[in-house]
Amino acid sequence: MSHTLHPLRKPRLQRSELAVPGSNPTMIDKAASSAADFIFLDIEDAVAPPDKDRARKNIIQALNDIDWRAKGKTMSVRINGLDTHYMYRDVVDVMEQAGDRLDTILVPKVGVPADLYMVEALVSQIEAAKGFGNRVGLEALIETALGMANVEAIAAFGGRLEAMHFGVADYAASLRARTVNIGGLNPDYPGDQWHFGLARMTVACRAYGLRPIDGPFGDFSDPEGYRLAARRGAALGIEGKWAIHPSQIDLANEAFSPPDKEVDRARRIIAALKEAEEQGKGAAALDGKMIDAASERMARNVLLMHDAIIASTPSHNAVPA
Repeated sequence: MSHTLHPLRKPRLQRSELAVPGSNPTMIDKAASSAADFIFLDIEDAVAPPDKDRARKNIIQALNDIDWRAKGKTMSVRINGLDTHYMYRDVVDVMEQAGDRLDTILVPKVGVPADLYMVEALVSQIEAAKGFGNRVGLEALIETALGMANVEAIAAFGGRLEAMHFGVADYAASLRARTVNIGGLNPDYPGDQWHFGLARMTVACRAYGLRPIDGPFGDFSDPEGYRLAARRGAALGIEGKWAIHPSQIDLANEAFSPPDKEVDRARRIIAALKEAEEQGKGAAALDGKMIDAASERMARNVLLMHDAIIASTPSHNAVPA
């Protein structure tokens, strides 16, 4: 093992991330009672330019009026890109007026580490000026060829960065890729044309202690297509996926939750290796297969996720009468 290690910077349960346009207060209210782990209120692509100011005000009001934490939600806001004149006002207004009710800021179209530096400088100054006790994290949306080309350097930025997301729609546009559905598979490609980008981003995240999150699947009338995309991501080590429609929330929660049989096997792996250690052995056999220290590390990852899910359930958090 290298002496250079980057442990997970900020563990958060993020199996499902519901995208909600800030221009629609009704959708914001409904999101509060959804089963999503994470919610991002959007001021960027889901909001037309004439509605940006109103959407920003709606988001600030919703962050302050709704007790999101009591509802078990982690709250994020997707600001506008650094190439627009909306971005600075998004950060200043949201942070000054509701920064103590916010968990993360999702920065779109991150191309170089300096993009994050600019946002971080604003956030840090506002937190200090307002005396907020919480620390708002940053999440980078990798959705351009430039961002993917620099993904390792972006992951190494440090600071407040705690996750990266794969924005497949703008990524496809940036590559001039031919697509049939946002996040879907093109039958002309022999396999999954998004695998390279997802895998590269996931490796960068795990190398530097970040959470890797997959982005949208546009056809919300195709639950099986969404389910398959989520499972492919989970197989790579991705922790969660966006839901652009409430019907996709349960699909994401299911795909990124370890099944009972996997949890049971993880416990049996740890028990078998403990017994082997007591016998002076470094490896063991379980169900006809060899297991060793690497198997234990994988098993503990499963149990960490399982424990986080259990801890997030309302029945677990309920105060006894």
